[in-house]
Parts: sequence; C-alpha cells; structure tokens
Amino acid sequence: MKIGAVVLFALLVASCAVTPVAAPDARFFNDRLFAAASERIDARDVFALSAEMQRYVNDEIAARSRTKGRQRGLIDALYSKDELKLEYDTEMTRNAAQAFAARSGNCLSLVIMTAAFAKELGLTVEYQKVFVDDAWARAGDIYLSIGHVNLTLGKRKTDSGGFGYRVGVRPPESEGMMIDFLPPDDLHRVRTRAIGEEVIVAMYMNNRAVEALARHQLDDAYWWAREAVVQAPAFLTPYNTLGAIYQRHGNLKESELVLAHVLDREPDNIQAMSNLIVVLNSLGRAEESQRWSARLAKMDPDPPFGYFNRGLAAMRDGDVKAAKEAFAKEVARAPDYHEFNFWLAVAYLNLGEVEQARKYLTVAMKNSTTRRDHDLYAAKLDRINAARAN
Repeated sequence: MKIGAVVLFALLVASCAVTPVAAPDARFFNDRLFAAASERIDARDVFALSAEMQRYVNDEIAARSRTKGRQRGLIDALYSKDELKLEYDTEMTRNAAQAFAARSGNCLSLVIMTAAFAKELGLTVEYQKVFVDDAWARAGDIYLSIGHVNLTLGKRKTDSGGFGYRVGVRPPESEGMMIDFLPPDDLHRVRTRAIGEEVIVAMYMNNRAVEALARHQLDDAYWWAREAVVQAPAFLTPYNTLGAIYQRHGNLKESELVLAHVLDREPDNIQAMSNLIVVLNSLGRAEESQRWSARLAKMDPDPPFGYFNRGLAAMRDGDVKAAKEAFAKEVARAPDYHEFNFWLAVAYLNLGEVEQARKYLTVAMKNSTTRRDHDLYAAKLDRINAARAN
C-alpha cells in the first residue's frame, strides 16, 4: 500500500438500516459517463440453478430429504465434511451457480447458494441481518466494512411434502431452521432483523461493485452499484459505493450528490462521511471538509486501520519498534484479522524475535480468508521454520 493514498470506504455485506421500499432516484445515475459493463449484470442470475446444481438436487439432496427431511437433507448434502468440501473464500462474491462450481464462497455467497437450493426444494427462505461488530478488511487503499447475514429455512403452511414421501412416513421438519456460518457460541448471543430478498440481491451486487472498484475496473463497478440501487432503493450501502466510484472516476459533483443523500438519511454514517471529506478536499472546499473531519474525529477517534497505517509509515521510516507497537494495537482490537497479524510478524522478524514472528504468522495463516493469502503466509512460515531447523 502506498502511504498517503486516497482512502475510500466501501462496504461488503454491509449493515446499513433497511427501510421501506422506495423507487430508485434517477438523479444518482449518470450512465453516459461510463462504458458498457464487460460482463452480464442481471438479478435473475443470483439464485439461478445451473444444470450441475439441478443434478445435485435430484441425485444427492432429494435422497437425503426423504429420510432426514428437506432442511436437514439439504444441510447435510451441502456442508457435511464428506460431501462438497466447501471452502470459505473471500476472493470474490459468487452467485449460487458460481459458488457451487467453485465449491467456495464468502458468507453472502454461501447464503445465496443455500437459499437457491432451498427454494428448489420448496422450502420458505427468510433472511436476517445479524447484529455483530462489523469486521474490517482492505483492498489497496479501499477499506471494507464487512457485516453479516444468515437465513432461516422453513416449511410452507400448505406443504404436502414432495420428493415421493409415503403417507405416514414423512420425516419430521422444523417450522424454522436457522443456518449461519458464525461459530455456534456466537449465534446464541446475537440480535437479528429480517431483511427482504431484494436486499440480499443488492448486497451481492454491491459486493461485486466494491470488488471491481478494488481492481480499478470503474465501468463495471458503476454498473454493479447502479443495479444494486435499482434492486433495493432504500438500502443505502450501494449509494456509498456509488459515491466512491464517482470520486475515483473524477466525477466529484456526482459523488458529492450521492454521498449527501446517504448522510441526509443517516447523519452518522461514518463511511459516507469519510468519503465526503475526500471529495470536499478535492473540490477545494477546505472549510467544509474540516468541519466534517472534526465531527468524524469525535464520532470515531480511533478509526479502523488507524494504528495499522501508522505502523506502515513507521516501517517505511525504518522505525521497526514503533511499527511493532502500532501493529500490536491493531491486533489487540482485531485479533483474528490476518493482515494485522502478518505485519506484526514482519516487525518481530525485523527485530530478530523469530518465535514471536512465527506465532503471529501462524495466526495470520489460520485466519486468512483467501487461498492466495493462505499460501503466501504458509510459504513465509515454512522459510522461518526451515531457518530455525538449520
């Protein structure tokens, strides 16, 4: 990461409040500024079953459903260790068919894939936003606030069973089975709120917009964010992403307009506020920017990645001890985030404290969320272990 680069905030599976459905506001769309998307963007693709998925329903899930019930049969067929062997991977947000084909996905992708199968089985699907502390990640100089969703699978009131059940031998099914990818202990302590499927679709499209933005594919990012707004106009997260896209594209007035819309409805939205400060500075409106910065500082005196960026700056300046202290503060408040542990390991290694470096590198590897990061950390750990053995 280049120190001093523009910082933008976007959100993945984010946690903005969900309000009643509204019509999309065309004021925020400026299609003429962007080239056509390089890929198909269609809400119908999000839950669509591929031929491979349909075969899996017929050959694997249906058989389990006859003996275990549809809910348990579905979960066993998808998530038992001896079945698909799905991996948690945050490299990209996949739709149902993509997640099944790759046998991997992030939280939202796994929710979407599970829901697609459940609907094919005739189960009702309800989605919940889970109120947990949002995790943070970064892609270059874009900081990502990552929220959490889960789903509940239930029977329809008029359910007759299906899948060839014989009268009197249909397996029991729950009125509602919650499926979540949090550890079980966490699940009992969280609050949830129901959200509509249109919000799930908008979350998916917003994620794709953020991922395209991180790859500097601004045209694709715009069209993904635009469609997210169309799908759930009252869901504010895609507006923030759209504002970040406009800013990166050099459309500062358009960015200001959409970010002001977010803040008009959520005055304490830290992500939109942070993005607006960048835009106002670029527009030369320093006094307004300073007022927003002062407000943001009161609301969020220790922003995510603040200590981390100080640590990187200290590393750049050759002050490894100061870098270690800064990275340690980030690890203290986000002990499972892989990148904080990795850089703390780097600092310790530069200070000659090999055992501490090994400890934090191991944590980074175990908590990595992509195969690429896992392999990177594993290779570095192997080199440390090899040097230790010699």
